Amino acid sequence: MGDSKIFTKDPEAVLDYGIDWDAHDWLGADTISTSTWTVPSGITKVTDSKTTTTTTIWLSGGTAGETYPVKDHIVTAGGREEDCTLTIVCESK
Repeated sequence: MGDSKIFTKDPEAVLDYGIDWDAHDWLGADTISTSTWTVPSGITKVTDSKTTTTTTIWLSGGTAGETYPVKDHIVTAGGREEDCTLTIVCESK
């Protein structure tokens, strides 16, 4: 996968952002064992969660005019590893 998704977020908002890993053929019957999010300074991870095929992160903060790459690294039960980066663009609404 290794792709990126772009989202716009108000600095005052606290929102969830998710990745559906099952949408990609390579996962097949495999399942997500671990999900590790890397969040740059300036934006805050509130919490995160996962199912066997999806990962979700809740974010708060950020500065208007700034862009934040938020990366999720998963490891599957079958030993596969993959990354997906969510690009969060902060804009005051």
